[in-house]
Amino acid sequence: MQLWLDFKVLVVLTAANGAPVLGKKLFRGFLGYPIDAGCIVFDGQRLLGHSKTIRGVFLSAIFTSAWARAVGFTWRIGVVIALAAMAGDLLSSFIKRRLGWPPSSMALGLDQVPESLFPTLLIMHPLGLEVVDLIVIVIAFFVGELGLSRLLFNLRIRDEPY
Repeated sequence: MQLWLDFKVLVVLTAANGAPVLGKKLFRGFLGYPIDAGCIVFDGQRLLGHSKTIRGVFLSAIFTSAWARAVGFTWRIGVVIALAAMAGDLLSSFIKRRLGWPPSSMALGLDQVPESLFPTLLIMHPLGLEVVDLIVIVIAFFVGELGLSRLLFNLRIRDEPY
């Protein structure tokens, strides 16, 4: 286990998942086009929902690549983390829509695990992470994301406390 490396991965994961939230607050409606373009699928629900935007994915890639460089990773590692985290977030939204849950509703575990697990799996080999590092990172992200979401809500940066 490499705690310092795990910590750096957590910092970059937090950047990846926080960039869309900050972008929504800073840019309001600018480039806030839904990724699913309003597409309704077989169950009568949106594919992903209105809160998953092109702006969020774009800002995540840019912001995360910068944070990756700041902690000593390559910008490419940052982009991989960002896109994999966004893929996990989109998968969570897809599943929640299929279950009939509204956008921005909380699904404990489903909202945290894919967006930390997917990127960590993809960077394990390039960064020399072990399975125990993966477990530590996913659990730490799960716990940290719950606390950070509440803090950002109290600071009026996030619209929901989760």
